[in-house]
Amino acid sequence: MANNTFKEIAEVLLKAEKILIYPHINADGDTVGSAAALCHTLRRLGKTAYVLVEDELPSNLRFMDKGYFTFDDKVIEHPDVSVCVDCGDFGRLPKRKEKFLSAETTLCVDHHGTTQNFCDYNYVDPSAAATGELIYAIIKELVPEVDVETGEAIFTAITTDTGNFQYSNTTKNCHLIMAELFDLGVDTNKVSVQIYENERPEKLMITTKALSTIELFGGGKGAIAYLTLSDMAEIGAKPFETDNVIGTLRSLAGVEYAAFVKEKEPGVIRVSLRAKRMGDVAKIAAALGGGGHIKAAGCTLNMTIEEATAMVKQKLSEAIEAL
Repeated sequence: MANNTFKEIAEVLLKAEKILIYPHINADGDTVGSAAALCHTLRRLGKTAYVLVEDELPSNLRFMDKGYFTFDDKVIEHPDVSVCVDCGDFGRLPKRKEKFLSAETTLCVDHHGTTQNFCDYNYVDPSAAATGELIYAIIKELVPEVDVETGEAIFTAITTDTGNFQYSNTTKNCHLIMAELFDLGVDTNKVSVQIYENERPEKLMITTKALSTIELFGGGKGAIAYLTLSDMAEIGAKPFETDNVIGTLRSLAGVEYAAFVKEKEPGVIRVSLRAKRMGDVAKIAAALGGGGHIKAAGCTLNMTIEEATAMVKQKLSEAIEAL
């Protein structure tokens, strides 16, 4: 199925009065920034709009919540439109699926290559570095002028999903959007401090704990680390405070594939996968029932953390042999 146009999606939103926006679970800067930017813009237009979540926002992203985010699925009883952002399937909004489908019209805006067009209206572009790029294009169809608050949220979406413009997914379009945001008066330093220099000590402590488990394999081309529930409880870390681990693993000299294996609950393991230059972790994640991008993907495994670590290490070893 082909994408709808940005104009078509904007027209659906303009006709609606009550709109719920759905970021994915284990929220990151792209999904939170995209959701906040869209919600703010819709409220500027006089719409009743909220962002419905099912888990806690990372502390370094809460500056974007100006009363937009809620756990209350009754905040809008009968939504005209449900919009999922940066979210490729219902597995990424498990507790909200029924509410999402209760809307008269459903929309999906995403940039994952594994996403299928599963809504009434869809815009899925795997060539976009961040869903925030696509939301920005829709917002420019909705309003004559983008304001600074929207610009801060879009900056957050793009800077976080491009590794602060270091990853291979960074494109010319990312920088063109940044130039437009600069012209709007967005203080990128202020926002960057909020995102990257606003952490609890527990985040550094849990990162250190995870990195103490590093195992290199495949001639140094693979790196894997893990965390258990008891590790998290002992330090008092929040689930979102482990997001630095996988990037640190990928940053190691010689590493092409990295994996971070985290116990989410007993028998439920979350796996984050990264490739540096030559690898494709989307294929590995898909083989394990997950999905994502070529260089960044993940999956959930129902087994012990020891079993999951061994399985993921084996999959990465096979991928390294194929390089």
